[in-house]
Amino acid sequence: MTAASDPRPALFLDRDGVLNEDHGYVHQWEAFRWIEGAREAVAAFNRAGWLVIVVTNQSGIGRGYYTEAQMQALHEAMLSDLAGAGGRIDAIYHAPHHPEAAAEVYRHPDPPLRKPNPGMILQALAAWPIDRAASVLVGDRASDLEAARRAGVRGLLFPGGNLAEFLRRNGLPHSTIGSDGAV
Repeated sequence: MTAASDPRPALFLDRDGVLNEDHGYVHQWEAFRWIEGAREAVAAFNRAGWLVIVVTNQSGIGRGYYTEAQMQALHEAMLSDLAGAGGRIDAIYHAPHHPEAAAEVYRHPDPPLRKPNPGMILQALAAWPIDRAASVLVGDRASDLEAARRAGVRGLLFPGGNLAEFLRRNGLPHSTIGSDGAV
């Protein structure tokens, strides 16, 4: 994609609790479990011409629970598995910083990338031809929605369950997802 590309809507997704089950600092493929309907939802948005971008706080890196390399390996496995289901994530932005990080390099009193701050979303808006007004962020916490608000993007609070069905109920992405969550 080039900078001259026409702007497209973006589906911004939090990772833990939206794409995968959140059972605390998931950083190994063996512990990763997709949320029901997540792969199908990503593939449907791809087919509809949306960009799909993950924005994920990863304070476990700053806290010393796992490394950036371990997180990257997990993301590679996610992308590979998702491709097998016909889906693609266009970009993944992560925020390893935390006010109480064990490693000083990751310690910051108010990390600009860490949600509820909008830094990751703003990075994506600067790097990709995104139609901000047509875009949406799906998160499972108030901090996700606050980051979306601060970035000028519509936010939806995902209560759990089937992600494809949740998005369909919210009219996204324009009836690409069937009523049974299938694509």
